Amino acid sequence: MRDGRPSLAKRFPGLCGFLGGFLASFLLIGIGAQALAQDQSRSAQSVQPTRHFRVERPADLTGQDALTIYARILDTMTAAYGLSGDATSKTYRGWRRYNRVPYRSATHGERFVNNYANALAKAYGSFESAGPMPKGALLAKDSFAVTARGDVFSGPLFLMEKMAPGFSPANNDWRYSMIMPDGSIFGETGGPGSARVVFCHTCHAEVGDADNLFFVPEGNRVRFLNQSAAE
Repeated sequence: MRDGRPSLAKRFPGLCGFLGGFLASFLLIGIGAQALAQDQSRSAQSVQPTRHFRVERPADLTGQDALTIYARILDTMTAAYGLSGDATSKTYRGWRRYNRVPYRSATHGERFVNNYANALAKAYGSFESAGPMPKGALLAKDSFAVTARGDVFSGPLFLMEKMAPGFSPANNDWRYSMIMPDGSIFGETGGPGSARVVFCHTCHAEVGDADNLFFVPEGNRVRFLNQSAAE
Protein backbone atom coordinates (compact mmCIF):
# COMPACT_ATOMS: atom_id res chain seq x y z
CA MET A 1 0.00 0.00 0.00
CA ARG A 2 1.30 3.45 -0.98
CA ASP A 3 -0.22 6.66 0.40
CA GLY A 4 -3.20 4.70 1.62
CA ARG A 5 -3.76 3.09 -1.76
CA PRO A 6 -3.52 -0.65 -2.50
CA SER A 7 -0.54 -1.84 -4.49
CA LEU A 8 -0.55 -1.85 -8.27
CA ALA A 9 -0.94 -5.62 -8.33
CA LYS A 10 -4.00 -5.55 -6.05
CA ARG A 11 -5.71 -2.72 -7.91
CA PHE A 12 -4.96 -4.16 -11.36
CA PRO A 13 -4.57 -7.93 -10.98
CA GLY A 14 -4.43 -8.28 -14.74
CA LEU A 15 -1.03 -6.61 -14.68
CA CYS A 16 0.61 -9.12 -12.36
CA GLY A 17 1.69 -11.44 -15.14
CA PHE A 18 2.64 -8.49 -17.31
CA LEU A 19 4.93 -6.97 -14.73
CA GLY A 20 6.42 -10.35 -14.01
CA GLY A 21 7.36 -10.84 -17.66
CA PHE A 22 4.51 -13.28 -18.34
CA LEU A 23 2.66 -13.79 -21.62
CA ALA A 24 0.60 -10.62 -21.19
CA SER A 25 3.41 -8.49 -22.64
CA PHE A 26 2.97 -10.31 -25.94
CA LEU A 27 -0.82 -10.34 -25.90
CA LEU A 28 -1.43 -6.77 -24.81
CA ILE A 29 1.45 -4.91 -26.39
CA GLY A 30 2.08 -7.04 -29.47
CA ILE A 31 -1.32 -8.17 -30.72
CA GLY A 32 -3.57 -5.71 -28.90
CA ALA A 33 -1.67 -2.55 -29.73
CA GLN A 34 -1.19 -3.48 -33.37
CA ALA A 35 -4.86 -4.37 -33.80
CA LEU A 36 -5.90 -1.13 -32.12
CA ALA A 37 -3.53 0.91 -34.26
CA GLN A 38 -4.69 -0.78 -37.47
CA ASP A 39 -8.35 -0.24 -36.59
CA GLN A 40 -7.73 3.41 -35.77
CA SER A 41 -5.68 3.97 -38.92
CA ARG A 42 -8.33 2.38 -41.15
CA SER A 43 -11.16 4.32 -39.53
CA ALA A 44 -9.35 7.62 -40.06
CA GLN A 45 -8.19 7.18 -43.66
CA SER A 46 -11.15 9.08 -45.09
CA VAL A 47 -11.83 11.54 -42.29
CA GLN A 48 -10.11 14.50 -40.70
CA PRO A 49 -9.98 13.96 -36.91
CA THR A 50 -10.74 16.86 -34.61
CA ARG A 51 -9.07 15.35 -31.54
CA HIS A 52 -7.04 12.36 -30.39
CA PHE A 53 -8.70 8.96 -30.07
CA ARG A 54 -9.80 8.64 -26.46
CA VAL A 55 -9.11 5.79 -24.07
CA GLU A 56 -12.31 4.48 -22.49
CA ARG A 57 -12.25 4.17 -18.69
CA PRO A 58 -8.55 5.06 -18.22
CA ALA A 59 -6.84 3.87 -15.05
CA ASP A 60 -5.92 6.25 -12.25
CA LEU A 61 -2.29 5.36 -11.51
CA THR A 62 0.27 6.79 -9.13
CA GLY A 63 3.31 8.27 -10.83
CA GLN A 64 5.49 5.40 -9.65
CA ASP A 65 3.04 2.80 -10.97
CA ALA A 66 2.99 4.54 -14.35
CA LEU A 67 6.79 4.65 -14.41
CA THR A 68 7.02 0.93 -13.61
CA ILE A 69 4.74 0.03 -16.50
CA TYR A 70 6.55 2.40 -18.86
CA ALA A 71 9.92 0.85 -18.05
CA ARG A 72 8.54 -2.58 -18.91
CA ILE A 73 7.07 -1.65 -22.28
CA LEU A 74 9.54 0.96 -23.59
CA ASP A 75 11.68 -1.46 -25.61
CA THR A 76 8.61 -2.94 -27.29
CA MET A 77 7.14 0.49 -28.01
CA THR A 78 10.27 1.94 -29.59
CA ALA A 79 10.92 -1.17 -31.67
CA ALA A 80 7.44 -0.82 -33.18
CA TYR A 81 7.79 2.93 -33.77
CA GLY A 82 11.04 2.20 -35.58
CA LEU A 83 9.17 0.21 -38.22
CA SER A 84 8.00 3.57 -39.56
CA GLY A 85 11.49 4.29 -40.89
CA ASP A 86 11.46 7.66 -39.14
CA ALA A 87 14.93 8.33 -37.72
CA THR A 88 13.61 10.18 -34.67
CA SER A 89 11.56 7.17 -33.60
CA LYS A 90 14.82 5.25 -33.11
CA THR A 91 16.77 7.93 -31.24
CA TYR A 92 14.40 10.00 -29.10
CA ARG A 93 14.69 7.81 -26.01
CA GLY A 94 18.34 8.86 -25.77
CA TRP A 95 17.36 12.52 -25.40
CA ARG A 96 16.60 14.33 -22.17
CA ARG A 97 13.21 13.55 -20.69
CA TYR A 98 11.62 16.53 -18.97
CA ASN A 99 8.99 14.76 -16.85
CA ARG A 100 9.78 12.74 -13.73
CA VAL A 101 7.08 10.13 -14.31
CA PRO A 102 4.55 9.48 -17.09
CA TYR A 103 1.40 11.56 -16.65
CA ARG A 104 -2.10 11.22 -18.01
CA SER A 105 -2.84 13.81 -20.68
CA ALA A 106 -6.44 14.78 -21.35
CA THR A 107 -5.43 16.46 -24.62
CA HIS A 108 -3.86 13.19 -25.81
CA GLY A 109 -6.89 11.01 -25.25
CA GLU A 110 -6.20 10.25 -21.55
CA ARG A 111 -3.01 8.39 -22.42
CA PHE A 112 0.06 8.46 -20.23
CA VAL A 113 2.77 10.50 -21.95
CA ASN A 114 6.43 11.51 -21.65
CA ASN A 115 8.17 14.61 -22.99
CA TYR A 116 11.58 14.35 -24.72
CA ALA A 117 13.61 17.06 -26.49
CA ASN A 118 16.77 16.87 -28.59
CA ALA A 119 19.86 19.03 -28.00
CA LEU A 120 18.65 21.82 -30.29
CA ALA A 121 15.46 21.97 -28.23
CA LYS A 122 17.27 22.11 -24.88
CA ALA A 123 15.57 25.43 -24.11
CA TYR A 124 12.41 23.41 -23.59
CA GLY A 125 13.80 22.73 -20.12
CA SER A 126 13.27 26.39 -19.28
CA PHE A 127 9.55 25.73 -19.78
CA GLU A 128 7.53 28.98 -19.98
CA SER A 129 10.78 30.93 -20.40
CA ALA A 130 11.97 28.77 -23.31
CA GLY A 131 11.36 31.27 -26.09
CA PRO A 132 11.23 30.37 -29.81
CA MET A 133 12.96 27.14 -30.81
CA PRO A 134 15.64 27.06 -33.55
CA LYS A 135 15.44 25.16 -36.80
CA GLY A 136 16.09 21.47 -36.14
CA ALA A 137 14.57 21.45 -32.66
CA LEU A 138 12.70 18.19 -32.12
CA LEU A 139 10.17 17.28 -29.45
CA ALA A 140 8.90 13.74 -28.97
CA LYS A 141 6.03 12.53 -26.83
CA ASP A 142 5.49 8.79 -26.60
CA SER A 143 2.35 7.38 -25.03
CA PHE A 144 0.64 4.34 -23.61
CA ALA A 145 -2.77 3.54 -22.19
CA VAL A 146 -3.87 1.63 -19.11
CA THR A 147 -7.55 0.86 -18.66
CA ALA A 148 -9.43 0.59 -15.38
CA ARG A 149 -9.50 -3.20 -15.70
CA GLY A 150 -5.72 -3.35 -16.12
CA ASP A 151 -5.22 -3.70 -19.87
CA VAL A 152 -2.06 -2.02 -21.19
CA PHE A 153 -1.62 -0.73 -24.74
CA SER A 154 1.18 1.20 -26.35
CA GLY A 155 0.02 4.47 -27.94
CA PRO A 156 1.17 6.79 -30.72
CA LEU A 157 4.46 8.67 -30.84
CA PHE A 158 3.82 12.40 -31.34
CA LEU A 159 6.58 14.49 -32.95
CA MET A 160 7.15 18.22 -33.48
CA GLU A 161 10.06 19.43 -35.62
CA LYS A 162 10.97 23.09 -36.14
CA MET A 163 11.45 23.61 -39.86
CA ALA A 164 13.08 26.41 -41.86
CA PRO A 165 11.36 29.81 -41.81
CA GLY A 166 8.50 29.87 -44.28
CA PHE A 167 7.63 26.17 -43.97
CA SER A 168 4.33 26.93 -42.23
CA PRO A 169 4.18 30.49 -40.88
CA ALA A 170 0.69 29.98 -39.44
CA ASN A 171 2.10 27.20 -37.24
CA ASN A 172 5.37 28.93 -36.31
CA ASP A 173 7.05 26.59 -38.84
CA TRP A 174 6.43 23.42 -36.84
CA ARG A 175 5.94 20.09 -38.59
CA TYR A 176 3.68 17.66 -36.70
CA SER A 177 3.86 13.89 -37.15
CA MET A 178 2.08 10.97 -35.52
CA ILE A 179 3.43 7.42 -35.63
CA MET A 180 0.99 4.70 -34.62
CA PRO A 181 1.89 1.82 -32.25
CA ASP A 182 2.35 -0.57 -35.20
CA GLY A 183 4.82 1.76 -36.93
CA SER A 184 2.42 3.17 -39.50
CA ILE A 185 2.53 6.93 -40.05
CA PHE A 186 -0.87 8.40 -39.30
CA GLY A 187 -0.06 11.82 -40.70
CA GLU A 188 2.65 14.42 -41.22
CA THR A 189 2.37 18.14 -41.88
CA GLY A 190 3.02 18.74 -45.57
CA GLY A 191 3.36 15.01 -46.22
CA PRO A 192 1.21 11.87 -46.35
CA GLY A 193 -1.93 12.22 -44.24
CA SER A 194 -1.33 15.91 -43.70
CA ALA A 195 -5.06 16.59 -43.25
CA ARG A 196 -5.18 14.08 -40.40
CA VAL A 197 -2.84 16.13 -38.21
CA VAL A 198 -4.49 19.51 -38.77
CA PHE A 199 -6.08 19.15 -35.34
CA CYS A 200 -2.54 19.21 -33.88
CA HIS A 201 -2.00 22.62 -35.47
CA THR A 202 -5.32 23.85 -34.13
CA CYS A 203 -4.60 22.75 -30.58
CA HIS A 204 -1.06 24.14 -30.45
CA ALA A 205 -2.17 27.41 -32.01
CA GLU A 206 -3.81 28.13 -28.65
CA VAL A 207 -0.31 28.78 -27.32
CA GLY A 208 1.04 30.57 -30.37
CA ASP A 209 2.64 33.25 -28.21
CA ALA A 210 4.75 30.49 -26.60
CA ASP A 211 5.98 29.18 -29.98
CA ASN A 212 3.09 26.69 -30.02
CA LEU A 213 4.55 24.83 -27.02
CA PHE A 214 2.77 23.13 -24.18
CA PHE A 215 4.86 22.13 -21.16
CA VAL A 216 5.09 19.40 -18.55
CA PRO A 217 2.67 19.99 -15.65
CA GLU A 218 4.07 21.75 -12.59
CA GLY A 219 5.27 19.29 -9.98
CA ASN A 220 6.36 16.73 -12.58
CA ARG A 221 9.13 18.76 -14.22
CA VAL A 222 12.80 17.77 -14.39
CA ARG A 223 15.16 20.74 -14.18
CA PHE A 224 18.72 19.90 -15.24
CA LEU A 225 21.48 21.72 -13.42
CA ASN A 226 23.49 21.85 -16.65
CA GLN A 227 20.54 22.98 -18.72
CA SER A 228 22.70 25.25 -20.89
CA ALA A 229 25.16 22.51 -21.78
CA ALA A 230 25.02 20.97 -25.23
CA GLU A 231 24.33 17.25 -25.39
